Amino acid sequence: MKLTVVGCSGSFPSADSACSSYLVEADGFRLLLDMGNGALGELQRHCGLYDIDAIFLSHLHADHCIDMCGYFVARYYRHDGGRCAPIPVYGPEGTEQRLTTAYADTPSPTSMSEVFDFHTLKPGAFEIGPFSVRTERVAHPVETYGIRVEHGGKSLTYSGDTGVCDALDELAAGTDLFLCEASFVHGKEDIPGLHLNGREAGACARRADVGRLVLTHIPPWTDGGQNLADARAVYEGPSDIAVAGAVYEL
Repeated sequence: MKLTVVGCSGSFPSADSACSSYLVEADGFRLLLDMGNGALGELQRHCGLYDIDAIFLSHLHADHCIDMCGYFVARYYRHDGGRCAPIPVYGPEGTEQRLTTAYADTPSPTSMSEVFDFHTLKPGAFEIGPFSVRTERVAHPVETYGIRVEHGGKSLTYSGDTGVCDALDELAAGTDLFLCEASFVHGKEDIPGLHLNGREAGACARRADVGRLVLTHIPPWTDGGQNLADARAVYEGPSDIAVAGAVYEL
């Protein structure tokens, strides 16, 4: 598998990165995890607009899904080659309605489904192209899912947005690469069931015995270096901060 960080900024884009979006590739299949603010533009640095085969939306906060509205335009109004066939989109219940409302002026109430084949996420295991995936609901104020993606004996786990929860520990257990949010700063912000801080992300990585920890979803106002130091204080394995354009081969 190949993981490319399309965007990794939390809450809103930074000067250096779009919001959450991660491209996972294997056997010529491209799965996009989230499409937050600014991600559609950055995605075109890594593949063509029409080369994505499936999309997973962890939840319906704007910094994880809002560029789907722009992608609707690209697929629905494509002139050369005609309108795109529907692409599978896996998201929480109400994803189609959320995107239609955000766009605000689709030609019809069902226009989104003409280019997006919506599938409602529930906890469980299923296949997306060549990938075996497992999703679990994690701790966030809105319905949110973490995902574990496996292929060729390797695995990566993406936390989505979450606070500390058993479901995330179980999802990440033994994973080769753990892409884990670390929005908060240890000792500064403490809001249960919302986000992790660097130390909590590191503790989760240690409990799950992951191969590598990559911290992501760090807001522009937060010192990512401090969050990484806090994670390393409790997790001894390889660890770094996600940066736009970074590539990991598994």
